[in-house]
Amino acid sequence: MEESKKIILFDGICNLCNGAVQFIIKRDKKDVFRYAALQSEVGKQMVAERGIDTSNVDSIILIEPGVAYFTKSDAALQIGQDFGGLWKGLVLLTWIPKTLRDAIYDLVARNRYKWFGKKDQCMIPTPELQAKFLG
Repeated sequence: MEESKKIILFDGICNLCNGAVQFIIKRDKKDVFRYAALQSEVGKQMVAERGIDTSNVDSIILIEPGVAYFTKSDAALQIGQDFGGLWKGLVLLTWIPKTLRDAIYDLVARNRYKWFGKKDQCMIPTPELQAKFLG
């Protein structure tokens, strides 16, 4: 595993989460991120190593190996800032109290299957994208 890459763990059966991964891949011009489904062996191992309770955080986690990990709205804002350019302006949203940001995030996360649907199995990346996915 490349230590210099940030890792995004996502719900592999969630249509919203899969759409978010596709959105990130298109904007990751500096090739900053690697991806793994929370349901994958790699995802389960990374969550366990960090003691993350997936009953509280089950949609997106950003891991910066050797630095830290981010969950919920913090993860989403960190990911967006890494796109560079005007996306750096997302830092302004950190002025909103984390409890409020996470409450909105949790509302969407709780309803993501109902609003956006889910797949029967985790996303299978295309051959061109395979190198970006772990495990």
